Amino acid sequence: MGPIGVKKHLVPFLPNHPIISVKPSEDAQPLGTVSAAPWGSSSILPISWAYIKMMGGKGLKQATEIAILNANYMAKRLEKHYRVLFRGARGYVAHEFILDTRPFKKSANIEAVDVAKRLQDYGFHAPTMSWPVAGTLMIEPTESEDKAELDRFCDAMISIRQEISDIEEGRIDPRVNPLKMSPHSLTCVTSSHWDRPYSREVAAFPLPFVKPENKFWPTIARIDDIYGDQHLVCTCPPMDVYESPFSEQKRASS
Repeated sequence: MGPIGVKKHLVPFLPNHPIISVKPSEDAQPLGTVSAAPWGSSSILPISWAYIKMMGGKGLKQATEIAILNANYMAKRLEKHYRVLFRGARGYVAHEFILDTRPFKKSANIEAVDVAKRLQDYGFHAPTMSWPVAGTLMIEPTESEDKAELDRFCDAMISIRQEISDIEEGRIDPRVNPLKMSPHSLTCVTSSHWDRPYSREVAAFPLPFVKPENKFWPTIARIDDIYGDQHLVCTCPPMDVYESPFSEQKRASS
């Protein structure tokens, strides 16, 4: 919700709407529709209003304080392992903080995307990547996570830093390692073929809290992000590929 600015030469390609046209001119070439409403999702506004109304001034103040406390707790735990960018004059951060992963590109050929994908093996969706600073991770714990969850995430990040050290110090292959090959899907880990220089346990269960009975498995292994970024329109197979044998039998009998 809110305005999104583009340069003048991109205006003809902004999304349109099938009911209420928002084309800037007749010769515009909009690329489809991206939301139900022509200017964004109106449902966001009542959600925000309801949150503010239910929390009240006192609740919002408390939530803000906890969010800032959580962010500073995590930044303090991780500062020995990663460089924390943009601290205040007293060394504190706000409700979010930025970890610099750029030095690892030179020391281990590891980038922010590798850390982000490896976090999936630990059961975490990656934080904001390469924004507002390229090659970094911006972490915003919010007020809703308890200390155990904050520690679990910190433990995962510290473990990943150790994996980077293993590459830096030559203990593992710089091209075939848990970070470069992440994430590890269930299909990958249970395959009869395993030729990687690290164990399946390291791949899928890197810390004690990642257990088979509660693990959230990535649905797919590593994909080509650059290809996806350069091909904005999905190249999907035809719909008949998704039909089941039952659908084919039903169509044949009708």
